[in-house]
Amino acid sequence: MPSPYSTSAEPRERRSEPAVTCLAATSDEELATHHMIRTAVFVHEQGFFRVSDRDEHDEDPSTAKVLAMDGPVAGGAVRLYPLGEPGLWKGDRLAVLPPFRPRGLGAHLVRFAVRTAGERGGELMIAHVQPRNVVFFRRLGWQTVGDLVEYVGHTHQQMSIRLGRG
Repeated sequence: MPSPYSTSAEPRERRSEPAVTCLAATSDEELATHHMIRTAVFVHEQGFFRVSDRDEHDEDPSTAKVLAMDGPVAGGAVRLYPLGEPGLWKGDRLAVLPPFRPRGLGAHLVRFAVRTAGERGGELMIAHVQPRNVVFFRRLGWQTVGDLVEYVGHTHQQMSIRLGRG
């Protein structure tokens, strides 16, 4: 899999490659790429974390880690996992590298996460969304829940969406 960090990695608009797809990261290479994308966005670009955004959910085998592929190049990532309450899932760490943002990878990742959680028995998915991304999530069918809250030391809006079964 080409790395988004190589000089040859370009968004699909400059190549004649297939459309954007999403896949569950399972191989060592895919998982490393998933974490590199998250680190690039949440540590280096946004400064939400000092060294790493990894936590206990990354070690949990029930956590699904997803990559968005622009042709053969990974340009985005998200993770999702069930919470303690039956049917309740959380989507988080949605990260898309800047050159891939105009390609719509974020919407593909969110839809893939919602579909996957529904196929795995989820009934409701929640997420903590940066305020600047609330409109984006609303366009994808999400609803705001309550007021703004602090999440990982920054202001976020909790949002939710009802899940369908596969």
